[in-house]
Amino acid sequence: MRTHDGEFVIKVPGSIANLGPGFDTLAVAVQLYLTLHVRPGTGKGLQFNFTNVQLDGENYIERGLRYLATRHGFTIPALDIEVESEIPMKGGLGSSAAATVAGLRLYEALTGPIDEQELLTAACELEGHPDNVAAALLGGLTVSCEVPGALRVLRAQWPESLAILAATPEVHLATCASRAVLPELVPRGDAIFNVQRVAFLLEALRSADFALLHEAIEDRLHQPYRAAIVPGLTEALALKHPSLLGVCLSGAGPTILALAQQHLDEISDELRAIYAKLNIPVRVRVLHVHPTNGRKPDAAHSYCVDTAATWSR
Repeated sequence: MRTHDGEFVIKVPGSIANLGPGFDTLAVAVQLYLTLHVRPGTGKGLQFNFTNVQLDGENYIERGLRYLATRHGFTIPALDIEVESEIPMKGGLGSSAAATVAGLRLYEALTGPIDEQELLTAACELEGHPDNVAAALLGGLTVSCEVPGALRVLRAQWPESLAILAATPEVHLATCASRAVLPELVPRGDAIFNVQRVAFLLEALRSADFALLHEAIEDRLHQPYRAAIVPGLTEALALKHPSLLGVCLSGAGPTILALAQQHLDEISDELRAIYAKLNIPVRVRVLHVHPTNGRKPDAAHSYCVDTAATWSR
């Protein structure tokens, strides 16, 4: 329900992409949120107030909103939009995807429900790759496949007993810079290596056979090339602990993930030690998964609190 003054709220989760071998394919939504407080405008046009984050570059929220508004010939009313975010900018936790999705959700909140497939396709067109936006829109663990003119997504539950430790150093790394170091062509053996491990990883998560994760989370398509520009990645990938189930880069970085079920404090301390040696401040925390909304693909969209973006109006 809208409040008496017409205000409504949109929340979109951050996300972790790739999960090792699933380059531009796998992602999981996490409980770090971009929140919009939207109310009728007191002036003309769109007025954004970023309360705890500084806008660096293009406003992806506005871009997403205008993208759908232009497509559908909708005139955007005057709005005052307060933006707060728990997702670090350029940290590899889906900040740009969350902003893009927030803009699409804002359009939807203004006009009414939109087909899920249109949202997915528009988000992918804007973001340039599907993984983060799929998780931000649908929640949970997502597997994305681009087909001509559309984005298809399968969704699954993340195992509740599998904890995600995220080490985010105080280093900004733009996705475009992280992608620039990747080769255009990779050896066939490396492509086969990753295909095998994506299959292993999905089965390990489905069956909760976490003993497979050490091998399943390995990658040869992006992490070896990004190690030169992501501080601590080489050291983290070599980290050993009896309870450590796997380590990978979060998206384009610089956040690094460790998967475990127990001794989380000990593993966190070992991650902090890596950055202490590099004299780089770091924040290590346990991230909880934002659950999948559970809707069937192409189902009619509805304004429910179980969607990946939630609001009251």
